[in-house]
Amino acid sequence: MRTFFHVDMDAFFVSVEEIFDPNLKGKPVVVGGKSDERGVVSAASYAARKFGVHSAMPLRTAYKLCPQAIFVEGHPERYRDYSGKVYAVLQRFSPLVEMASVDEAYVDMTGTERLLGPPLRAAHSLHEAMKKDTGLNCSVGIATSKLVAKIASDQAKPNGILSVMPGVEANFLAPLEVRRIPGVGKVTEKNLHAIGIRRIGDLAQMEEADLEARFGKWGLALAGKASGLDAGGWFDAEVGERDQPKSISHEHTFNVDTRDVAQIEATLSHLAEKVGRRLREHGLHARVVQIKLRYSDFTTLTRAHSLPAPTQIDIDLVEQSRRLLHANWDKRQAVRLIGIQASSFSEEQGQLNLIDGGRAERWRQALEATDKLRDRFGESAVSLGSGLRGKYKERVQENPAALPGKEPRRS
Repeated sequence: MRTFFHVDMDAFFVSVEEIFDPNLKGKPVVVGGKSDERGVVSAASYAARKFGVHSAMPLRTAYKLCPQAIFVEGHPERYRDYSGKVYAVLQRFSPLVEMASVDEAYVDMTGTERLLGPPLRAAHSLHEAMKKDTGLNCSVGIATSKLVAKIASDQAKPNGILSVMPGVEANFLAPLEVRRIPGVGKVTEKNLHAIGIRRIGDLAQMEEADLEARFGKWGLALAGKASGLDAGGWFDAEVGERDQPKSISHEHTFNVDTRDVAQIEATLSHLAEKVGRRLREHGLHARVVQIKLRYSDFTTLTRAHSLPAPTQIDIDLVEQSRRLLHANWDKRQAVRLIGIQASSFSEEQGQLNLIDGGRAERWRQALEATDKLRDRFGESAVSLGSGLRGKYKERVQENPAALPGKEPRRS
C-alpha cells in the first residue's frame, strides 16, 4: 500500500513577507504588485481573502474589494530561498520529493514507518520541523494516492493535517464539489454542471463509457479521479519523475500600451532570454519560435516560424522573434502584451554551422557561465544588452527558474 503526503505551505508568499516585516501579520496583504497596476494577485493573506480577494484576480479588482489592503510587489528571490528551506525539511523525511511548485510538494512516504512511525505521527513531526526550521506553517494531506492527498491538504487548511484512511477515499471525495478535483477548471465545471454533476460523488456514479463519449480521454481520467485514483495528466507519473514540457513561454503586459519600437524589441529580447534559460535547464533545443501580440482592443495574434536547426541559444530566439514581430505587427496599433514561445523540442542540438566561425559554441559557453551566475545571484544578475531597456520587475511565479527540488534534467 502506497502512502503519499501533499505538503502545501499556507499563504506562502504572504508568510515569507511577514517574516521580513512582522507588522504585516494579521493584516489584509496582497502580493503581486501595486494596486493600480495591470498585473494579477499572486497571493492574498487570509485577512484579505475574507473580502473576496484571491490569487489570479486583477490587482485593480482586489483594490476595489479591499482598498485597505497592503499591496506588496513581492520578492521572488526570497521565495526561492524559502522554497529551498522547505525542500530541505522534506528531504529529511523521504528521498522521494517532488516540488509541484514553489510552495507545494508531494512526498512518497511508502516504507518509512519503521524509521518515522505511522503516517500520522510522521506528518506531525514534519509539521513541527517545518515551523521550527522555516518559521512557516504548512498543511499536510495523507492518502494512498497523490490526488487524494492534494485534496486532503486543501481541506486541512490552514495549518492542519488530514489523513484519509485506505478504503474510504471515495466516501471522502463524494460530498466535495467537482471543482475540487485538480485539473477541473471553470469550463469543465460548467460542462459537468450542465449534465447534472455537481459533486464528486455524482461523477463517480457516471458510466466510464458515457464520460469518455462526452469528454474523450479526459472523461476516463475524471472517472478515475472520482474514485481517488492518480489518473490522467500530472498524476500519472511517480513522485520524482518529471515529464519534459511541450512548450516554454514567457509574456509581459505593459503598464501602459505602447507603440515604442525600441521598448517592444527590448522587452521581447528579455523574454527570449527567459525562454532560453528554461530550455537549457531542461536540456532541450527548440525548432519552432512563436510570438504573441495583443493590442489595446484585446485583439490577439500569434505567429510562428520553424528554425533551420533546433536551438537553445538566446540570441537565436531574439533574432527570430524580432523578425516575426516586424513581419506581423500593425504599427498603427499600440501593444498591450507581448510574448514568446518555443516548442517542437529535441534533446539534440542542430547540426553545427562550421562557417559561422564557431559563433554557436561561443554563445553556448558564455550562456553556461551566465546561467551559473544566475543560479548563484538571481535571475537579474546578467542580461543581454539588447534586453536591458525591456527589463521589468520579475513577477511572482509559482514555478520560477532554478526552483529548488525541481531541477529539470540537463543534457
